[in-house]
Amino acid sequence: MGTSTRRSRRLMALAAVAALTTGLLAGCSKDSDNSSSNDSGGNSKGKTTLTIGTFGVFGYKQAGLYDEYMKLHPDISIKENVTTRTDVYWPKVLTRLQAGSGTDDIQAIEVGNITEAVQTQGSKFVDLGKDVDKSQWLGWKNAQATTKDGKMIGLGTDVGPMAICYRKDLFKKAGLETDRTKLAAQWKGDWAKYVDVGKQYMKKAPSGTKFVDSASSVYNAALGGGNERYYDKDGNVVWDKSDGVKKAWDVAMSVATSNMSAKLKQFDPTWDQGYAKGTFATVACPAWMIGYIEQKSGASGKGNWDVAAAPTASNWGGSFLGVPTAGKHQKEAIALAKWLTAPEQQAKVFAKQASFPSTPSAYATLKPAADTTAYFSNAPLTQIFADSAKTIPVQYFGIKDQPINTAITDVGILQVEQKGKSPTQGWDAAKNEVKDVLGQ
Repeated sequence: MGTSTRRSRRLMALAAVAALTTGLLAGCSKDSDNSSSNDSGGNSKGKTTLTIGTFGVFGYKQAGLYDEYMKLHPDISIKENVTTRTDVYWPKVLTRLQAGSGTDDIQAIEVGNITEAVQTQGSKFVDLGKDVDKSQWLGWKNAQATTKDGKMIGLGTDVGPMAICYRKDLFKKAGLETDRTKLAAQWKGDWAKYVDVGKQYMKKAPSGTKFVDSASSVYNAALGGGNERYYDKDGNVVWDKSDGVKKAWDVAMSVATSNMSAKLKQFDPTWDQGYAKGTFATVACPAWMIGYIEQKSGASGKGNWDVAAAPTASNWGGSFLGVPTAGKHQKEAIALAKWLTAPEQQAKVFAKQASFPSTPSAYATLKPAADTTAYFSNAPLTQIFADSAKTIPVQYFGIKDQPINTAITDVGILQVEQKGKSPTQGWDAAKNEVKDVLGQ
């Protein structure tokens, strides 16, 4: 990729960020994909309005938490501002943090961005460690949001233990095993075995369907189960030497160079349409994606989706809530952030959409909603995700972890999957993009 091409992309990205800062991006929520904000407070006259910036579907509104909090605190009105994609959301937040204005009272931070927030934006967030009992959260989760001088800038929301969500109706039509336990045994221990099941599926695939949504989906799932990502434990960039990256790339290439992928870009409208139309049979699904699948697949997916254990224990995603120092209502924002991330509230979100808590004390009582369980063919969601969470390897995230990941998935893998380039050409494209990310 030439320098002029990379410069053009950077200019386009800057223009996109500028557009976002003016609020032109439409966000998504469970109720509407056409509104970038969701005011749960109704008439906020005479009240303190707290804004909370999130991405995707956090589940707070869906679980009724905003309404519950406002009943407990009649002087508070809550407005949620939602952005669909994290790779769009975070640059917008960075711009506002650096400007010292325009941030929400509470800002969600995705795990792929938490190291950058800790190392470069620590002074822009309130130290929440002074106001909470840290033992409520997983120790490694707290550590991810803590600066070298002990400042805790985020409270853990969910973690992302992995499973495989699959359409058992499509599996049956393709002549494959539909029992979740037997199916999991077929691919246990190796993502390459999962690809082998995909090859079997494609031999008798129902018309218009593919085995998996995208090669990037498989890449992220496999990467989340490795011992090393893009940085080593000392913070050194090792992405191009990482064994975890190599294994994830290889399995993704097996998908990208085959006919088993629907070639969709996750979280784009076409991906949502794929759910609605039932055009792919499996997707690597961290716990937080359960609610998304139920939302996007709609009535046609009820009882057809099922959940099986993933080939390896893996984590994808998980977030934090931080309170920017630029906020006008810090005291009230801290109180709301503490309440939303407490074990009781995390359990309520799980009950609504299976987002898996980062608070271990909630695990014993977790119960997904009856309609969610029915939607996923009565799969034991709590057990499947808890079993994965217990054995997820510890991974080190670096300051540019998220943009490096985006460079590999949205440039490297897509070059192969959608443009017919060779795996070598895709890797070279990813490498050039990563060099831009790292300023090399």
